[in-house]
Amino acid sequence: MDIRMTGIQPNHKNSSMSADSDSLKQSVVEKFGTPCTVVDLDIVENNIANAQQRCNDAGIANRPHIKTHKSPFFANQQLQAGAVGITCQKLGEAEVMFNAGITDIVIATNLIGAARSGKLAALQQQVALKVCADNQVTLTEYAKAACQAERTIDVLIECDTGQKRAGVETPGQARELAEIIDSNPWLDFAGLLFYPLLDTWPQTQAFFDEVSAGLSKLGMSAGIVSTGGTPNFVNLGNLQGATEHRAGTCIFNDRMMMAAGVATLDDCALQVFTTVVSRAGAERGILDAGSKTLTSDQGGLDGFGYIVEHPDAKIIKFSEEHGFLDLSRCQPKPGIGDVVRVIPNHVCVAVNMVDNLVAVRNNEIVDVIPVAARGKLV
Repeated sequence: MDIRMTGIQPNHKNSSMSADSDSLKQSVVEKFGTPCTVVDLDIVENNIANAQQRCNDAGIANRPHIKTHKSPFFANQQLQAGAVGITCQKLGEAEVMFNAGITDIVIATNLIGAARSGKLAALQQQVALKVCADNQVTLTEYAKAACQAERTIDVLIECDTGQKRAGVETPGQARELAEIIDSNPWLDFAGLLFYPLLDTWPQTQAFFDEVSAGLSKLGMSAGIVSTGGTPNFVNLGNLQGATEHRAGTCIFNDRMMMAAGVATLDDCALQVFTTVVSRAGAERGILDAGSKTLTSDQGGLDGFGYIVEHPDAKIIKFSEEHGFLDLSRCQPKPGIGDVVRVIPNHVCVAVNMVDNLVAVRNNEIVDVIPVAARGKLV
């Protein structure tokens, strides 16, 4: 999908990063060089407030996913705004967050490797985690880890209602896993975890209702019923029985969220500042940001980023350090040495490429924020 086809028009009046930022570009170049990943704290705070308000309005707890920002700094901002806890994707992320004082943590994936390595038991000794499973092998490993930690572990059952990723596919399978959890002295059944597609919420409701009926016959119930996804904010309240929502991308937003119609240019808090280093042809150019900065994840879109100053320019391919520009539709065209700002297609993976984010307010650099949980594979 080409972002130009979404009908979204830049509206700069409320965005300090989208205003005339020549002085900021000069400061970034002088202090850090390019490419440089920059985040506007005013936009971040507005995005955090909006996400929290959406959950409040729906009567659902907010449990943001930190896979996007990977930073205790931003996680604590979300908690201070009203989030009940956080969601992590990796045990290593949870370790970083716990070491920063955050204790209410859901890890939303099967943690077989982390359990077998002993890392799960080590962290469970220090903090009561909530983990996720969709199969008996994972449950066996969780029970071993809990025994090693000498502390029972809360388990949510992940349910697939359309993503075709992880998750049990039938209510009967969910009920069977709940029985296994209930019968194991080291496991406690905590609830159900869903990640519906935008159009599969009715199926999710039917799935949940059938699981709930089956659990009731066993004398059990789901304390947590978790839904996920930034685009699914539009569906909050549509699953009767949901208790909390996990969204990650909304804190920064990206070109995918713009294309999905759930964010505008003014909602995009993170931009990569990059320099045009070559114009060897009339209709082409080269940026100094390549796959090692913006990543090769297109997110189903056409090209590899949205250039704020030149919306009709297209980043058509990458090498590791180079972004290849197609300028055939672009007027005026950028010159050699021009610094431009790129909104990544997929911000989560772009953040994971850098050690620090340069934080700005009102076109002034105010802080450097470590991406403390980047690169956590286990």
